[in-house]
Amino acid sequence: MSCKYKYKDYSYCKNEVEEDGLCYWHNPKADKGNAFIKEELEKYLETSTNLEGFQLANADLHGIKLMVKGKKEGVNLSYADLYHADLSNAHLFHINLSHSSLMKADMSEANLNLGNLKDCNMLGTIFSHTKIEHVHWGKDVIQEREALKEYKKRHMEESMDFFEQGEEVYRNLRKLSESRGHFEHAGYFFHKEMVMRRYQMKTFSFERMISRLVDLFCGYGEKPINVIFFSLFIILTSAVLFFFVGIQNAGEFTAFSLDNTFLVNTMHFFNSLYFSVVTFTTLGYGDISPIGFSRLIAATEAFIGSFTLALFVVVFVKKMTR
Repeated sequence: MSCKYKYKDYSYCKNEVEEDGLCYWHNPKADKGNAFIKEELEKYLETSTNLEGFQLANADLHGIKLMVKGKKEGVNLSYADLYHADLSNAHLFHINLSHSSLMKADMSEANLNLGNLKDCNMLGTIFSHTKIEHVHWGKDVIQEREALKEYKKRHMEESMDFFEQGEEVYRNLRKLSESRGHFEHAGYFFHKEMVMRRYQMKTFSFERMISRLVDLFCGYGEKPINVIFFSLFIILTSAVLFFFVGIQNAGEFTAFSLDNTFLVNTMHFFNSLYFSVVTFTTLGYGDISPIGFSRLIAATEAFIGSFTLALFVVVFVKKMTR
């Protein structure tokens, strides 16, 4: 009689049943703590590389070689349970661990190069000196998705617990990426870490509002492009306001007017745009000056501009010095 475990391709495991209609490898009740588990698993690889759904919680797999020589695809260990398993110093090149549980597993000094860890539970996973070249981490971790799902349902206690777990996972991934010199990934994980932390703040608190603004302006220092877009928005908005309120150019009042021709109004707008750029960058050439209400607009834009330019320098330097 064959095992009743059903693979994701809808085929069934062909291993012999031992208990509860499941084979030794798919049965979570089967003892995987024996001293020969590593040798048994390596021997199993000689007949099949599909280890999908294997129950290997607490298994001692130190130094195991889960690799397929001469093939593009690696070992399939997706949907597996590796809770608290010892995978230290393991050879896991090109392995598929998607949707698996690596909760509290020891992956120190393991070779995870080209591995797939999408939708993998990495809460408490030890990644000390782990090789992670070209690892596919996925867009987000499962804790974040679960947190947002519970948050939308207004299940605050459950969502806060998932947000806290998500922050921990992203922090560990950020530290791992930094230690291996993968600064682009480290920046992404840092941004995610800060987002998880923000959701744990009180909904309408000043602290959360400031955190959200920092995210919008610069992505917590990881997105200098946000600063550029914000700068362009302020410059264009101020230019439109100057265009309709009016400025003084060479002693003459210039502003939008229905009496002007299209060409004249176009020239006035470009003068307003030029003045907005000069004001934002605090250059202040003096050839065009604000009058009336446009003075308030100019003062506000100059204040925002000086702050934004300083922010851009800080964010840009932070990214480049990595």
